[in-house]
Amino acid sequence: MNLIDLILTVCLAANPAECRTEHLYFENRGSLVQCMTLAPPEIARWSVEHPALKVVRWKCAFPDKARPT
Repeated sequence: MNLIDLILTVCLAANPAECRTEHLYFENRGSLVQCMTLAPPEIARWSVEHPALKVVRWKCAFPDKARPT
C-alpha cells in the first residue's frame, strides 16, 4: 500500500514558541494535490483530539522509505 504523509507543525496553545512536528499517514488516493484538498477535515479532527495544540502549518509529502509507519 502506498502512503501519503500529512505533516503538521503544531505548537502549544499556552506557549506558541514551543512547536513540534506530527505525521499522519494515509492511503495514497492520487496525488499530493489531492492530499492537500482532503487534508482540512483530517486536520480539524486531529485538532479536536488535541485541544492543547494548535496547527500552525501543514503539508503533504511522500513518506521517507526509512521512516517506520
